[in-house]
Amino acid sequence: MQPTGPLGEFELTVLLAVLQLGDDASGARVLEVIGERTGREIGRGAVYVTLDRLADKRLLTARTDRATPERGGHPRRTFRITPPGLQQLRHSLRMIERMTAGLEPILDEP
Repeated sequence: MQPTGPLGEFELTVLLAVLQLGDDASGARVLEVIGERTGREIGRGAVYVTLDRLADKRLLTARTDRATPERGGHPRRTFRITPPGLQQLRHSLRMIERMTAGLEPILDEP
């Protein structure tokens, strides 16, 4: 799959969180990691909508585990980045690097 364009900021953030979490990338953990690393309060719904949208675009896969008593009888969905998702992520990060090249004196100011 050829990247069609850069990812949006939040899509990029969610994909990076999924990548960092590996096999533990449930929606709740993605929300937690984004909050910890960005210092931003993110709505639970925003994360789940974005995860579903990225799965619809085939940039992520979703797996639903069986319900367990520890989870109140609810199943757990975990996400994994796909090869096209990783390609799209790399494409977006390279574009950001190209756009910020040479701007370090301005961007690194306090």
